[in-house]
Amino acid sequence: MEHHPASPAPDTGWPRIRTAGYDGFLVSFADRLSEPANRAALAFRAALDAAGWAGVEETSTSLTSAYLRFDPLWKPHAEVQALLADLLATQDWFAAALPTGRRLWRVPTVYGTDRAPQLAEAAAAAGVTPEAAIETLSTTRVRVQTIGFAAGQPYLGELPPAWDIPRQTALTPRVPVGALTVAIRQLVLFSVSTPTGWRHIGQTGFRLFRPESDAPFVLRPGDEVLFEQVTGDTLDRLAATGPDGGATAEPIR
Repeated sequence: MEHHPASPAPDTGWPRIRTAGYDGFLVSFADRLSEPANRAALAFRAALDAAGWAGVEETSTSLTSAYLRFDPLWKPHAEVQALLADLLATQDWFAAALPTGRRLWRVPTVYGTDRAPQLAEAAAAAGVTPEAAIETLSTTRVRVQTIGFAAGQPYLGELPPAWDIPRQTALTPRVPVGALTVAIRQLVLFSVSTPTGWRHIGQTGFRLFRPESDAPFVLRPGDEVLFEQVTGDTLDRLAATGPDGGATAEPIR
């Protein structure tokens, strides 16, 4: 894959434009996750959408990059690259405002118990008690940094530094839909039932992937989430009300 520096930031070499196949470009803001790099990727993708370029067929984001797919008959690669470079030069994307239209989700969550049996193990790895872990996890607003691995599945962060704990060396055979897991200062909320190396610390009734819906992915990159603690009985009651499992959303002003 060919690398095309685009107005590199002093001393860092970021951002960078890279080709992605014959009809795509990847604009990367770092080679590892950080809040400014994720912010830049989200803001730049929103700017791409707002630009309304006629030949753009798709945009998306990863943790630290924005992707653009274009019609190769629209413009040559060099011209699309120049458009991207010009847009990059318009501002400091690491300090850019996050996109509008984001939402704050409040998701009822049971921590620990037999529904999420690895809470105590994860808390020990973070050097805190299970009670302190629940206090932090249930009151920290985390951003949907990207959607990936499975349909509609969010990676959320960042948690405080104590939660920079590794993934497990062995896999948990299966976690259920709605499982809340933790590692490397991130939370992952599972949209499917699957094996995982992330520790299962909470359980929700929130169904993230709804193929029957016009909007099959419920969460969007840039949304924020609070995983608020509830009892098992409360979660059971809320889960019976529908696929939101009691989750609510409000606009972020």
